[in-house]
Amino acid sequence: MANSYPSSTKALIIEKSTEPRQPIYHDARIVHKPVPALKPGEVLVKINAAGFNHRELWIRKGQYPGIVFGSTMGADGAGTVVAAHDAADELLHQRVFLTPTRGWETDPLGPEGTFGILGGGAVPPIGTFSSYVAVARDQVLRTPAHLDDVHAAAWPVGGVTAWRAVVVNARVQRGHTVLITGIGGGVALLALQLCRALGARAYVTSGSPAKLARARELGAAGGVNYKDKDWPQQLEKQLGGTLLDAVIDSAGGAIVQQAGRVLRAGGRIVLYGMTAAPAAQLTMREVLRNQQLLGSTMGSKADLQAATEFIAEHRIVPVVSHVFDGLEAVEEGFALLARGEQFGKVVVRVDAAGAKL
Repeated sequence: MANSYPSSTKALIIEKSTEPRQPIYHDARIVHKPVPALKPGEVLVKINAAGFNHRELWIRKGQYPGIVFGSTMGADGAGTVVAAHDAADELLHQRVFLTPTRGWETDPLGPEGTFGILGGGAVPPIGTFSSYVAVARDQVLRTPAHLDDVHAAAWPVGGVTAWRAVVVNARVQRGHTVLITGIGGGVALLALQLCRALGARAYVTSGSPAKLARARELGAAGGVNYKDKDWPQQLEKQLGGTLLDAVIDSAGGAIVQQAGRVLRAGGRIVLYGMTAAPAAQLTMREVLRNQQLLGSTMGSKADLQAATEFIAEHRIVPVVSHVFDGLEAVEEGFALLARGEQFGKVVVRVDAAGAKL
């Protein structure tokens, strides 16, 4: 190991903007950092692909708590274990992806301790937009054999979020009818794929007719444009008298009242984000119908393990919208996220040269 162990790693770090930009938009800069010596229980992962999340964009906009300037960005990453503190470690030379969180191992309700997400912060102090990452061996999972590194890097954050929303909180089962809002985002698309594999019938919303059409190609039973004021009535017509068992939502705002009219008594609305408004109102109408409004953020390591076993069994492949080659191309990825044009995840091949769509 001594002869091949890398001394430094290329990494993309977050730096406080050197220009007085309004609105705030911090810098992302490529630097070289020393690779630390491995401690007992650690392995070194060569990151071949890293996935973007909107969290990275929010960090650059100064809209995310706990930003640590100088820290490496990125929560999603996949690659190969190239070194281990234990020379006989069975993970050596295995393809893995990094677990994107810390502080939440198995508790079915919430984190057992201080919860943190990889990239841009102090807990944990690592990120995936890096050629190499030293990490505790129990914080990597083996990549399913049917996924290459690009698609594996599109899985962890979105996968555990979608799994907890769909399976743990919404309790979607075979024969259920589900509404998934904001199709085109990574979590929403994974939620659609999970619902289909579970045997549920899924409807979707989007502001883009093209994204609605692509969702139907992936198995959505129908879809409506949320820019239309009468989209709830359009959805009701498509449902043809069937009531929803669950709503998987990323927007918040008026979703309870909009979807509640076609949600069965005792149905669940699961919110994993609030991009439309930072609140959602539950009224007496929903209370009298026993409809439930549930918050859902990320998930535990046990959730991620269960979700990964599920996609391996059903050979689910996360939808990847764009792939960029090299950390030098990340600004194109950030710009794409800012425009909201992607359909699926945006991924960068960490050490590839050049850039392409």
